[in-house]
Amino acid sequence: MRYYTADRLITGDRDGCIRYGGVLVDGRVIRWAGPDREVPPGLRRKSEHVALGPLTLLPGLIDSHVHLALDGAPGAMDRMRTASDSELYALMLRNAGELLSAGVTTARDLGAPGDLGVRVRDAVHAGLAPGPGLVVSGAPLTVPEGHCWFMGGAHAGERALRQAVREQARAGVDLVKVMATGGALTRRSAPWQTQFTQEELTAIVDEATRAGLAVAAHAHGTEGIAAAVRAGVHTIEHCSFLDESGAITPDAGLVRRIAAQEVHVCPTISARFTARRDRLDPRRLPALSVLYQEGVSIVAGTDAGTDGASPHAYVEGLIGMARLGMPPSEVLAAATSRAARALRVETLTGRIAPGLRADLVAVEGDPTQDVTALRALRLVVARGQVIRSPCPLPRAGGTDAVRDGGGPGNAMGRRSGTRGARRVRGD
Repeated sequence: MRYYTADRLITGDRDGCIRYGGVLVDGRVIRWAGPDREVPPGLRRKSEHVALGPLTLLPGLIDSHVHLALDGAPGAMDRMRTASDSELYALMLRNAGELLSAGVTTARDLGAPGDLGVRVRDAVHAGLAPGPGLVVSGAPLTVPEGHCWFMGGAHAGERALRQAVREQARAGVDLVKVMATGGALTRRSAPWQTQFTQEELTAIVDEATRAGLAVAAHAHGTEGIAAAVRAGVHTIEHCSFLDESGAITPDAGLVRRIAAQEVHVCPTISARFTARRDRLDPRRLPALSVLYQEGVSIVAGTDAGTDGASPHAYVEGLIGMARLGMPPSEVLAAATSRAARALRVETLTGRIAPGLRADLVAVEGDPTQDVTALRALRLVVARGQVIRSPCPLPRAGGTDAVRDGGGPGNAMGRRSGTRGARRVRGD
């Protein structure tokens, strides 16, 4: 067992920030968490103590919208279309590892060709490659020649769409992704235009519900967003309220309906926003502030893999959410506990609590006051395994490590100097 202590502990529950807190990790799960003074003495004696000192310990982060089959550079979609399945599989594993190194311990992949998402999820789960816990869709359902048709999910008519949902369920997906509107990254596809009739969208949701699967709807235009809400989708991706002119004009009544129906919204704020925020036309600012003010359940996701959204830049998306008006504590909830509920993994992760997966990160500073503190990532633990640490792991068999500085391959840890963790066995 390993016992982590830090000056601040954010569990993701309503207790806010615990001063001088501790988390006991037993294998892959959390066995105890709370104020350090309350840890049972017997458990403390049996564990290896990792004293993180002035750092803040919090749940592992969740990216609710990624595309592992895209490389994040300009032209990513074109390169994906010409790559072989084996090349895409290798790229997806690499991107999964990059997400993990950025503190993302859970991610939802919302579109890759064929069954690649399921294959990568299973490889990571089996320990064959490093990566976050993955929740995956199959190829996004779209219309012939519609947005992302080349991923293999294009179908026409209710009957074919129901059959496609059944086939994806048999293939082992965790949810169904549907392109309710067009998208900017597919030629001759208009993001503001709807792609399916109301009856088709309702049929998709009905068939997915029969299979026990949630539905995530890509929707930019207002009409497509409204149709997705009427169909009963579980999450809306982007939710841009984009019109033909390129302006973003949220529909207040529809926003209130989204909030009332408790539909989760992932507005996909990424490093692209933080890089060009000051140059954006005010009419094209993301709708996040309006959604938040009306009480919509917002979750963090970056569209990682698409042009300009690299997997390792996850935290920049959280900073962008804060700059659009979300308080830091709400941004953290959107990236942890609330995201876990949206992904239907709240019984596995998203908080620091006994019985949940040991998914942890530690940062310098206090992210409940300033989200930029998340840039100073010092520790990543996924399913109990240390991925990044501010000090070397103890050598097998034995000698205690009471050293500062970074472990192998950990440049951020090396820069932390005397801020590194202190390890004392049996403390």
